[in-house]
Amino acid sequence: MINVTTENFDAEVIQASLSTFVLVDFWAEWCGPCKALGPLLEKLEADCAGRFTLVKIDSDAQQELSQAFGIRSLPTCILMKDGKPLDGFMGALPEGKVREFLDKHLPSEDALLAEADAQEAQAALASGDTASAQERLAEALAAQPANDDIRFDYVKVLMGNGQLDEADAALAPGLAQIPVPLRFAALRQWLNAMRFVTTDPRGQWEIEQFDALIAANKRDFDTRFAKSRVLMAQGDYTAAMDELLEIIMRDKKWDEEAPRKTFIAILELLTPPKPKIDVNATGKTASGIEIAGKSAVQEDPQAAMVSGYRRRLSMMLN
Repeated sequence: MINVTTENFDAEVIQASLSTFVLVDFWAEWCGPCKALGPLLEKLEADCAGRFTLVKIDSDAQQELSQAFGIRSLPTCILMKDGKPLDGFMGALPEGKVREFLDKHLPSEDALLAEADAQEAQAALASGDTASAQERLAEALAAQPANDDIRFDYVKVLMGNGQLDEADAALAPGLAQIPVPLRFAALRQWLNAMRFVTTDPRGQWEIEQFDALIAANKRDFDTRFAKSRVLMAQGDYTAAMDELLEIIMRDKKWDEEAPRKTFIAILELLTPPKPKIDVNATGKTASGIEIAGKSAVQEDPQAAMVSGYRRRLSMMLN
């Protein structure tokens, strides 16, 4: 349990909620129900063992925070995640009702373990240890088979390690969803490209061999598409998209729009994850509390590149 004021609100509530759930308990010294609820919340925090963090705000002493949250009665509890209020309740609810409220939103212990494995996997990838990353992600996915984020990362690692059959099997549940999530469709296109270079003789061609045929016939779409797959498998995504745009420019419907679908898949694979909330970029916390340190927001270079290629595709299709 942490006592929060305007001075540490950003660190202990907004920033903390980017990585865990934070339950904010607004209370006051004169409030009898608050004194009944407070010890219960502390007990539940201990029982939940890391599933959420409890913070307490003295509503009388921290009126700016109370006003920002629109507190009208005490006690009031607000559950925060990713810098924003998620849900809440008022009054000194009995333990069963508070547990019900928490269980509605908080991850299970298995989910927390899976998330820990996923974080270890990302650290292993950052250090170049792809074998350990694969092992951690396999454990995480076994614990949370419905977690699409973990499945996506696991398939990418398998593909990066050249285990295409294993990647195919791990991807199958994602492709079975209706509708198929775009990122899993993107992985399918990437996997198709990697299959191509291992099964089609052109997969071993030098780029110059493709270029010679294309120079002789600019509408040789089959060769252009084969070249884009080789480039995609090699990780030269922008060159692959440039080749796909050449096909789309000349024939939008060729091969049941396979170039467009592949182009969109590459964009999805290249799109960086949404950045965590940076309160310094706006000058305010998610709850509207003014803070110091406002700074200009700069677009990520990769995000800018993806945006540029999206615009180019849109121009070709219109």
